[in-house]
Amino acid sequence: MSSPDPVAPDHADLRRLHAEARHLTGRGAFTADLEDPPGTLHLAIGRSSVSAGRITRLDLDEARKSAGVVAILTADDIPARRLWNAAGDLPLIASGEVGFHGEVLFIVVAETRPAARRATLLARIGTSPSIPLTDLDDAIAHDATLLPDQTILRGNAATEIQRCDRRLIGQLRIGGQAHFDAEPHVAVAVPDAAGGVMIRASTEDPQAIRHVVAAALDIDMASVTVETGRIGGLAGSRRSGSVRWAALAALAAMRTGRPCKLQLDRTDDLAASGPRPDFRISYSVGFTDTGLVKGVDLVFAGGCGRGLDAGPAMIDRAMLNSDNAYFYPSFRIAGRRMRSNSAPAGSFRGAGAEGVLAAERIMDHIACSLGVDPLDVRKASIFTGAKDRSLAGLQTESAILGPLLNELERTSVYRKRRKDIAAFNQSSPILKRGIAIVPLKYGVGSAIDNDAAVAVALEADGSIRVAHSGAEAGQGLERRIRLVVANEFGISPERVVLSEGAPPATGPSSTDQVLLAAIDACRTIRAALHDFIEETMHVDRERVEFRDGQMKLGHRSMSFADLAGLAAAARVRLAATGTHRTGEIDWDTEKATGRPFHYHTYAAACAEVTIDVMTGERRIDRVDILHDVGRPIDPAGDTALVEAGFMLGVGWLTTEEIVHDSAATLMTGDSLAYLVPTIADLPADFRVAFFQSGGNREETAWRSKDIADAAILPSIAVFCAISDAIGSLRPGTMPRLAAPATPEAVMRAIRALADGEV
Repeated sequence: MSSPDPVAPDHADLRRLHAEARHLTGRGAFTADLEDPPGTLHLAIGRSSVSAGRITRLDLDEARKSAGVVAILTADDIPARRLWNAAGDLPLIASGEVGFHGEVLFIVVAETRPAARRATLLARIGTSPSIPLTDLDDAIAHDATLLPDQTILRGNAATEIQRCDRRLIGQLRIGGQAHFDAEPHVAVAVPDAAGGVMIRASTEDPQAIRHVVAAALDIDMASVTVETGRIGGLAGSRRSGSVRWAALAALAAMRTGRPCKLQLDRTDDLAASGPRPDFRISYSVGFTDTGLVKGVDLVFAGGCGRGLDAGPAMIDRAMLNSDNAYFYPSFRIAGRRMRSNSAPAGSFRGAGAEGVLAAERIMDHIACSLGVDPLDVRKASIFTGAKDRSLAGLQTESAILGPLLNELERTSVYRKRRKDIAAFNQSSPILKRGIAIVPLKYGVGSAIDNDAAVAVALEADGSIRVAHSGAEAGQGLERRIRLVVANEFGISPERVVLSEGAPPATGPSSTDQVLLAAIDACRTIRAALHDFIEETMHVDRERVEFRDGQMKLGHRSMSFADLAGLAAAARVRLAATGTHRTGEIDWDTEKATGRPFHYHTYAAACAEVTIDVMTGERRIDRVDILHDVGRPIDPAGDTALVEAGFMLGVGWLTTEEIVHDSAATLMTGDSLAYLVPTIADLPADFRVAFFQSGGNREETAWRSKDIADAAILPSIAVFCAISDAIGSLRPGTMPRLAAPATPEAVMRAIRALADGEV
């Protein structure tokens, strides 16, 4: 039998998989690339031009007369439930009140997409505007919250901080991040003769779409089928963010009786899709002369926008990750869910990275006040064997974290480079360099992506077909499924085919859960094969081995394809559904108790940058990343994840700035105003390596670790290095640098130093 925890697969298999990958050759199709069903109608959304107020007039007569228009739908056309979020405060189509600039007011259904878009311009809309809460600062000033504040406690942080001879207070501003996806949101809905609807959507959560569509249309969930292939949202937007667009396409299809396609353009997508929450973080910390942290008080005020989508969960994750790699003997971590007149905040890759950044900001501030190397401060409070409990009570793996950081310190030549940089800064008045090395810890797994199902079918020719509840968003999920399934039967991964049919009905699924569900299904089929072998060939299962496309029976062998053919002819059941759910995850948000994560993954990153103090521009000179991936399933894929995740983080922390004006109107709502990273932002010297650990101590496929979300974290070293470069202008003073560290933000921090602001 195949080992449950094999070593990494042969690299020849990986090369074959990579070489045949459709998505590397331009042949892979996102939802928007698929051919439209015959007779498809196209949708365009009519958006609010104000951020807050009441709709006093909605005259759509001229729009209805526009050439090519088939129908115009408003909230009154929704048969039943008109809301798309579980909390019940976000409408599919607004009626009465408007909550943010860009909110959907009506839908035009036309023969062509241009005709639908032209018709939206003919609507005559009257509103009675009210004063909006323009941004997070405005929400904090008005104490506007969506939910009660949450707090996580250990000991009495205020008392412990007061006892310390050394204390600091500070603030950190972190901007949000828009979903600048590979394809904007898209969904195609086709009505069927039985009164149901089939939806092809770019989504991570088919089950949520089925729930919302059935409730909105007042039909049974069994009448709603959702299919999804490779999704074009690479950073979390395809969870709840995809639900409303699929529901609106389904509404139009059921009203018109024809297939309907809703594909947002980039401007509509940026305006109406919820971004990553922005944060205002305040902290106070007490510590010793050696930099050892004794007590921490942190308050996370996060922007949830106009309603309850994923914002509260993102704030919770920031709180739970706010110790990063450090043991806090005493702490108070508070979270505030703030309301403003902007699009409701959505899910985002690397949820909770804001907490990690806050922890690193505290370490840099301590080092600045003591006048010591920040690495020494980090090492003073890093988790150790005696102190290896995270603030949520989950045991950390200090035996990995400390050695991992030490190894990167050595391989990156950090100490020598810091001395060289100090000498350079002494002689360079315009260009300043900075360097930072940070340890990183990230909690993997949560209650919202903790359920998976996979259907596996062994065909008579020995090939295998798989349907799964996960979503391929570029993280290499399907490649990993093929490797894992192939290993279970000892065949080539090329013989495993991923079906794009409707997956089993579950919610969003993480890679870990999908892979374990796949193994569960495979072992059900393998057990049936063993029973067949024992009955017909009289060979005990302990003597049977599946390897290299063969069934090994001691010195005898049979091809796996022949075995599959014999079993199929004998009517052996060769299809199974596997499921997996991690029962240990039981975090209670209200009580702040339980287990929030399945396990932790770890990394360390060293970044070196150069800034121009006259313009605020920066260059990333070198980045070294050492990542813990457990026992990797796909080393090449993991390397790509780290590189891509790092660049996504570079955008969040250095270039991607969301700006609203005084009326809460989005000013960065197109591809010219919103600046994502380009090839020019890549480090000139980029090094990625994996830490050799013994594998994940928790149950995962092959004892691997899922790093798709954690891959953003190494970019935090770039932000810290930029702050270090600015700080060289006035040693001993902590720069007031906000994220993203755009050239404007860098210049504001430099001017604040010059003006003596601390």
